[in-house]
Amino acid sequence: MKGFFKTFFASFLALVVFTVIGILILIGFIVSATSSDKPIIGSHAVLVLDLSHTFKEQSQAHPFDILLNKDDAEAPALYDMIRMIHHAKSDTAVKGVYILCGSNDNGFAASEELRQALLDFKTSRKFVIAYGETITQKGYYVGNTGDKIYCHPQGGVDWGGFSSSLLFLKGLLDKLEIQPQIFYAGKFKSATEPLRVTQMTDANRLQTSVWLGDLYNRFLAAAASTRKLDTAKLRSLAVAGTIQTAHDALNNGLVDGLKYDDEVKKELSERLHQKETEKINFVSFGDYSEAVDYRQATGEDRIAVIYADGDIVSGHGDNDQVGSDTYRSLIRKVRLDKTVKALVFRVNSPGGSSLASDVIWREISLTRKEKPVIVSMGDVAASGGYYISCAADSVFANASTITGSIGVFSIVPNFQSFFKNKLGITFDGVKTAPYADMGGGDRPLNETEKRFFQSATDSIYYTFKSRVATGRKKDIGYVDSIAQGRVWTGTRGLTAGLVDRIGTMQDAMNCASRMAGLKEYRVKEYPEKKSFFEQIMSNYKKSIKTNLIKEEIGEKQMRLIKELKQTKEMIGIPQARLPFMVEIN
Repeated sequence: MKGFFKTFFASFLALVVFTVIGILILIGFIVSATSSDKPIIGSHAVLVLDLSHTFKEQSQAHPFDILLNKDDAEAPALYDMIRMIHHAKSDTAVKGVYILCGSNDNGFAASEELRQALLDFKTSRKFVIAYGETITQKGYYVGNTGDKIYCHPQGGVDWGGFSSSLLFLKGLLDKLEIQPQIFYAGKFKSATEPLRVTQMTDANRLQTSVWLGDLYNRFLAAAASTRKLDTAKLRSLAVAGTIQTAHDALNNGLVDGLKYDDEVKKELSERLHQKETEKINFVSFGDYSEAVDYRQATGEDRIAVIYADGDIVSGHGDNDQVGSDTYRSLIRKVRLDKTVKALVFRVNSPGGSSLASDVIWREISLTRKEKPVIVSMGDVAASGGYYISCAADSVFANASTITGSIGVFSIVPNFQSFFKNKLGITFDGVKTAPYADMGGGDRPLNETEKRFFQSATDSIYYTFKSRVATGRKKDIGYVDSIAQGRVWTGTRGLTAGLVDRIGTMQDAMNCASRMAGLKEYRVKEYPEKKSFFEQIMSNYKKSIKTNLIKEEIGEKQMRLIKELKQTKEMIGIPQARLPFMVEIN
């Protein structure tokens, strides 16, 4: 027995030592993988803009993404990208930009900001070349800013027009005998349609046709402007299905040539006035961000930027959510900080919990009394995303921003028939009051309980409209006429009075500095980035699991899982949310 314990503890000690050494080695590997000397740009640099990377509102590197060999693990944030492009305009080391425009994982409003920055960059007379083997429409939207845009001879350009589709679950729920029991306010509030009908309602089809048409018209106008073509001709190419091959794209003026990769590189060498055998000094924006100082950093006063990116939820929320507790504290911190002279609130959210939205709205309202508050809208600032925006002094949106959707809904599922008829499960119990088990999901709501839920939904909707009326200085009757859950583009939102100006994040920053009377200022961004080890402790399980699942089932299937998860999170909680995910093909 003595020998047994001796062997056991020796083995246990060896295991502990091995584990500690393994952890130290892993940490050392991660640190070495994520830390390096400051990159040297050198001369004749060509910045590479790879549109297949998603430029989020705020960069937050995930250490385990690097271990999983994700190329965009440390892709810069969108506003950083814009500032770097502006900086490169006057940087003598940078001679041009090379756009990889085969695909574009960014939304139309984000792409619009990139487009404007690139068009401004071209005024420096530096070159911009775009290339893609096959070019998607969103890729083309940014790529056509180039002096030249090329595609592979055997590739092509997607020119089929825009489409948006919804997944409807009502037929599945009927087969499973699950009754959603939905309560909503606003005839255009279509977020619950997939659960209550099998196809788009007339109201939803109308609003979708309008905002999708607006985006498509802007896409065609942008292409017509840079390609010196007529929008009617560009539209007719899509209607007739003319563009089927790369040669079709060339013959109709959509691209400047059909080239292989080596031929494009040869042209780049010629523009750099160097031999074809010399290596081109390609520089990623990730390296460029570490090599140059492109941020506003003068003066003692500060402008705070708070990024509200993701679904709005109660509590602290995850990294990709806007948690009401977290953002209440952040906004309050900015409000009480005397060195902060203005707040730019960057909103990129489809909404979520109406209660959480109201918590954040309250802090924005209080801050507006102390210092200027400017909202800058990203790809989406709708429903709850608009709720938290409407109290600002001034609201900026991109022309392609999806906004509005002022409406509310609640979902209370009834699983009684499903459990009884499909699984053979029944429920019974006792209660001390008639409505103690209301909304439990194991029985249908009675008529009185339905009135309770609809009354609560209508009350929240009225409060939402009141917040908008106060913030936008509009009559509540007028707000109701543009509310009803209707979705608007930024351009139409300007006409309706939902936003004040069409402009970029930088335009909002300029407005904030003017309102605060600042000529020099520093930018302080929130939420503050977590330390490397905080990221490891908080993200490692989710990061690895999410990426492994995505790689196994694919991006589209992963989005479907997210939609189903969102549906589950909506149950029993009044929602101010956009109609599921806005997908444009």
